[in-house]
Amino acid sequence: MKTYKKVLALLLVVVMSIALFGCASNGNEGPASQSQSNGSSVQSGETEQDETPGGNEAADNGQESEMSESMAKIKESGKIIWGTNAAFPPFEIRRGDDVIGVDAEIAAKIAEKLGVELEVVDMDFEGLINALTSKQIDFIGAGFTIKPDREEQVLFTDTYFKAVQTIIIQEGNTEITKAADLEGKTIGVQSGTTGDFTAKEYTDNIVRFDNALEAAIDLKNGRLDAVIVDDLPAQMIVQENEGLVLLDEKAADDEEYALAVRKGATDLQAVINEVLAELKAGGKIEEWVEEYSFLN
Repeated sequence: MKTYKKVLALLLVVVMSIALFGCASNGNEGPASQSQSNGSSVQSGETEQDETPGGNEAADNGQESEMSESMAKIKESGKIIWGTNAAFPPFEIRRGDDVIGVDAEIAAKIAEKLGVELEVVDMDFEGLINALTSKQIDFIGAGFTIKPDREEQVLFTDTYFKAVQTIIIQEGNTEITKAADLEGKTIGVQSGTTGDFTAKEYTDNIVRFDNALEAAIDLKNGRLDAVIVDDLPAQMIVQENEGLVLLDEKAADDEEYALAVRKGATDLQAVINEVLAELKAGGKIEEWVEEYSFLN
């Protein structure tokens, strides 16, 4: 009986020892688990830190995805392509292989702002919008007037010059003394320009030329009754062509020039607007207008 009690006591001690050991082990697992949890937290933090660059990269990719196709093309190629018709002094004039003028100066500043090379494409005025939308050029700068039909096709920048449509006639012409006298007459214009649109308000007899100077030559030779063209080019044409004069009355209400980019290229539009604002604030556009207006 005593032996039985001794065995029972011994078993009780063993059971209690196991229980106590188990409790001690569970107590140690608590901090261990917390430590592991903290470790996981740190590791998770490290994972988050690792993902942060990924997140930034994603953000960068997001920014890149927000970059317009036009701007991405410019950045990738390292150049911006300016489309113009270099027969519209003082805004664009061809001198040998170079194109100079007010718009040329503006285009150079845009390229400088973007840190890229400027490439010039000199083409027919009427083809400029198609060249822009088909991605042959990146922006239009060609004494380009804002018009509703053009706004449907391109994105205009801020304006930078007010345009006045002027009527050129032969000296001594007594039949045309005011704009209303253009009704039904034969009018020469540069194809696709504001002068072209304006002439339609007076007549169906419109003769279109690649540039205003060609129209003026036909006027001088008696094949036209008048030519409608922007005021500054008109002044230069009259100065260089004896026998031609400007009518006192303008042909239409004043309009303004702007540059044009592809639809959706709001980032490129913003850069150009910034350049134009700087140039206008510094009086540079007026200086260039004067400089190139009196260029021989």
